[in-house]
Amino acid sequence: MIDHSVCKVSHKEGTFRGVGELELYYQSWYPEAKVKAVLAIVHGIGAHSGRYGNVVEHLIPKEYAVYSFDLRGHGHSPGQRGHINSWAEFREDLQAFLQLIKTQQPESPIFILGHSLGSVIVLDYVLRYPQEASALQGVIALAPALGKVGVSKTRLILGYLLSRVWPRFTLSTGMDLSAGSRDEKVLAAYAQDELRHTLGSARLATEFFATAAWVNAHVTDWQLPLLILHGGADRVTLPEGGEIFYQQVTYADKLRIVYPEAYHELQNDLNYQEVLADLEDWLEQHLSSRTELITQRHCEWSKAE
Repeated sequence: MIDHSVCKVSHKEGTFRGVGELELYYQSWYPEAKVKAVLAIVHGIGAHSGRYGNVVEHLIPKEYAVYSFDLRGHGHSPGQRGHINSWAEFREDLQAFLQLIKTQQPESPIFILGHSLGSVIVLDYVLRYPQEASALQGVIALAPALGKVGVSKTRLILGYLLSRVWPRFTLSTGMDLSAGSRDEKVLAAYAQDELRHTLGSARLATEFFATAAWVNAHVTDWQLPLLILHGGADRVTLPEGGEIFYQQVTYADKLRIVYPEAYHELQNDLNYQEVLADLEDWLEQHLSSRTELITQRHCEWSKAE
């Protein structure tokens, strides 16, 4: 829960139109002063846009606005819980969300953060739409789901078998709630969170693994500043997958930070202040340098025309 009175946060809620005319829920938080930049957040499976209060409270005083939306089948957004027909729905929903932000904050640079499954949505979007993504200041992958995940082999096999014949068949992901954070208060809040769910359909499972494989296969095409943050004790998305991806990124501007004892929900773990300080430092470093680069490229394109 975000205490708006303490950090003087202005808060808005609304909807935007995603794929298939689905009205997706989003939230935005912004400072009373001029917005220096925007951080767009894409949450993970079973979560929702309200899980990033610590990020909001840390960045608002620094003159950042924060935007996040509930994926289809999650939170306040409509759709079968934990189900998609194809990954393109996630990708194009994100495309529409970023367009909404550009409309509302036309002068503000945009960073994008994907958490867990959300990181795969973000990485896929950037690699599929490189020209559009080139306008972004940078990308943050928080606990990226790029390798082994904390779902049993039995559930994975069942998902593969049923995806073609019964794609909407849904099971609990079986992920351990206690693997989210070392903070007992956070775990208690998660357990009482009525918007949270633990469901995933057969089609979501096969689409997720196919997309993660595609992202890993196209890693050498990466052309944006990249920050990867991962808990060394993450049992939900094992850190080895993010390490392999990071090592294969050929773009020079990249950084990976691992917090040895931390769990999956880094923004809500015991060391969240350290994580958010590192995030802020990286954002500040790339706010000026990336803006100068984009301005320089714009001038070059203008001369070429």
